[in-house]
Amino acid sequence: MGVDPTGRAGSPVSGVLSGLRLQELLEEVQERLGQIAAGRDRMQSLLDAVLAVAAGLELETTLRRIVQSAVDLVDARYGALGVLAADGSIARFIDVGLHPGQRETMGRPPTGKGLLGQLIMEPRPLRLADLTAHPASVGFPANHPPMRSFVGVPVRVREAVYGNLYLAEKLGGGEFTADDEVVLQALAAAAGIAVQNADLFEQSRSRQQWLEALAEVRADVLAGAGEEEVLQLVAVRTRELTRSAAAVVLLGPDEDGRYRLGACDGVAGDDLPAEGIEPGGALQELADSRGPVLADTPGTLVEAPWDGAGLGPVAVVPMRSAERIIGVLIAIRGAGGDLFQPVEVPLVLSFGQQAALALELAEKGRTQRQLDVLADRDRIARDLHDVVIQRLFATGLQLQSTMRRSTQPEVADRIAHAVGELDETVREIRTSIFDLHSAEQGDRGLRRALLDTVTELAADSGLVASLKTSGAVDTLVPAELVPQVLAAAREAVSNAVRHCGGRTVTVTLEVGADLVLQVVDDGTGIPDDVARSGLRNLADRAQVLGGQLDVGRRPAGGTRLTWRVPLTEPA
Repeated sequence: MGVDPTGRAGSPVSGVLSGLRLQELLEEVQERLGQIAAGRDRMQSLLDAVLAVAAGLELETTLRRIVQSAVDLVDARYGALGVLAADGSIARFIDVGLHPGQRETMGRPPTGKGLLGQLIMEPRPLRLADLTAHPASVGFPANHPPMRSFVGVPVRVREAVYGNLYLAEKLGGGEFTADDEVVLQALAAAAGIAVQNADLFEQSRSRQQWLEALAEVRADVLAGAGEEEVLQLVAVRTRELTRSAAAVVLLGPDEDGRYRLGACDGVAGDDLPAEGIEPGGALQELADSRGPVLADTPGTLVEAPWDGAGLGPVAVVPMRSAERIIGVLIAIRGAGGDLFQPVEVPLVLSFGQQAALALELAEKGRTQRQLDVLADRDRIARDLHDVVIQRLFATGLQLQSTMRRSTQPEVADRIAHAVGELDETVREIRTSIFDLHSAEQGDRGLRRALLDTVTELAADSGLVASLKTSGAVDTLVPAELVPQVLAAAREAVSNAVRHCGGRTVTVTLEVGADLVLQVVDDGTGIPDDVARSGLRNLADRAQVLGGQLDVGRRPAGGTRLTWRVPLTEPA
């Protein structure tokens, strides 16, 4: 059939038009195929991103994978995930795209103000061509890179908003598209499941680590470790498990509301006094509420100057056993570190309470062992008094009766000497009985301290020193009088060592209505030309206490020094 110039069928014009339409259809099909292929590639990328996000159980690693996957999917230059705290602020900020070291030059991470806070207040997708034009935008901090295009979507965990994904600066210019927004929403949905699994795993592992730390503390307590060693272990494990820069244990409060330093690990305890620590606002709040306290810096904890350089967020929990608080446990993170979250506090609180309970049980165990020792001492003292002393006394009476019947002076003198030795033995046993009743485990007591003082002063002097005590020395002498007695004995024995020129020095301490300290030597007596400053000190010390000092020569040679003070306050 021929071609009609008018364009009817079979004409040349009709053939050209048919070819053009076919070309258009082919181009349209090719474009659709390209879109399908691009969509398939993007879906594959989304699937790969979901698999990558769900690949691990480490929470920190999972969060960073989410941000990196979001950046790759929508071709963004910068990305971030802001994890929300219970009060709605940003507790943790994970960013991608900044140059190494750039984050440190920008100050503290965002807390949820401005445009970032818009998604917190209204948790739905937000896409902007120019974020600086948004009414909620408050500008950038110093050293912040320029950003214009923006898209953000919330990440939900169990219907609650866990955080928000923020993407900025589309690569190659332009804006983020609606498809980018849909892809990010799909990634956020998968990320919520991954975060939930990682969070549960993190909580489980954290509990296991705290339980292992507590078991270590209990093992040390049961092994008989001292309080300082146990508290140091508590501080070390607290710092490690809370990922803090330092941990401090303060014991107290005492009757005046003050604390003392129990242990510290890290850099926080160097500027604190060892005791007499006045509580600041945070510690006072804890004492009033008897519950944990979170603070921004350690400067609010105590009244004393505390250098907060390099230190930041603080968590303070009471170390409570039953209804009694024995101290506080403080964890301090570095400046710019993550704020302590309420979900972290129960584990630290439980660790502090269990550590306090272990210390209290250890103290009760030591007290019980001490009671057992004291009970055994009482039994020994009763046996000595009821059996040994009575037999010695009966033996002494028999010897005295025999001595009166003896007609030979030499035999009578020997018996008299034996009776004197028995009397001296009875006195020494009675002194030992008093010591058994009054001595406390770990406490030397006045008798022990006096013996150490006399032994130390007489060492290498050539003198034979001895100590005799009579009465309940460790029980009846008040604690505030002990240093005075030791000082008087030190002065008196020192004089004898330097000036007596004899062979023996005997120190006798008797406790009754008065405390009588006697120092007797067998030397030549006090020279007339010796300086009397030491004796004046002894006399002044006795006078202040309401007593007196007597010094004189013995008829048999030597010097007798008697230092006497009342045990009751002078009227």
